[in-house]
Amino acid sequence: MACRDMRRGEKAASEIRWSTGNGNVVVRQLDLSSLRSVREFASKLSATEDQLDILINNAGVMLCPKILTEDGFETQLGVNHLGHFLLTVLLLDMLKRSAPSRVVNVSSIAHVGGKINFEDLFYNKTPYDSLVSYRQSKLANLLFSRELSRRTRVFGVSSFALHPGVIRTELGRYVETRYPLLSAILQVPAWLLMKTPKQGAQTSIYCAVTEGLEVHTGCYFSDCKLKEPAPEGKDDLAAMRLWDISAKLVGYNEED
Repeated sequence: MACRDMRRGEKAASEIRWSTGNGNVVVRQLDLSSLRSVREFASKLSATEDQLDILINNAGVMLCPKILTEDGFETQLGVNHLGHFLLTVLLLDMLKRSAPSRVVNVSSIAHVGGKINFEDLFYNKTPYDSLVSYRQSKLANLLFSRELSRRTRVFGVSSFALHPGVIRTELGRYVETRYPLLSAILQVPAWLLMKTPKQGAQTSIYCAVTEGLEVHTGCYFSDCKLKEPAPEGKDDLAAMRLWDISAKLVGYNEED
């Protein structure tokens, strides 16, 4: 378990050990808003583990105000996409050695209507809109998963993107602070329609362990079923361009 908050991570790990009887649960510190932290985590994992069968990229922030990561990235794209991108490519050798292996990228239905603003990824020139930025980051998850699949399927590494549903977690904390009236209006009906965390995890689990799913590498899922993504989520040229730009931004050289 890769967690930003080690205290909360250890608490969750204890609950898992108790409920499953599996004591082999390890918690390690990882902050996706820090490339330094990503590199440290990947280095330690590679040094202590021989195998990596499944990598689930699940971290995320949503609708936050415009703040920058320690590397100068707009936070939603920095955490939701660039941190996961670097983590995955640094662990690719392990994934290839462990093949057949899988990468599961938690995207969102919010990718619909999204656009990768290649000319101004971090909104330094254009006005910042937290929803537009969030959609960009979720579309980036889907395009990354698609391009990753194209590059790694020959090595036996599968890649899937998914919409987990709207889940009752703290992900929506900024909705309450930035859109209090909307939050108050929607709170009761939305709460009733939201998935529990257990329900929200099911599509990630499905993509991680369902036998024979390799034939659908590069695809998008929702409610444990294949789902057609929006047209912008199938733009292979944009996916390749995003990969190249992401590699430059995080300082990743495939020749290293």
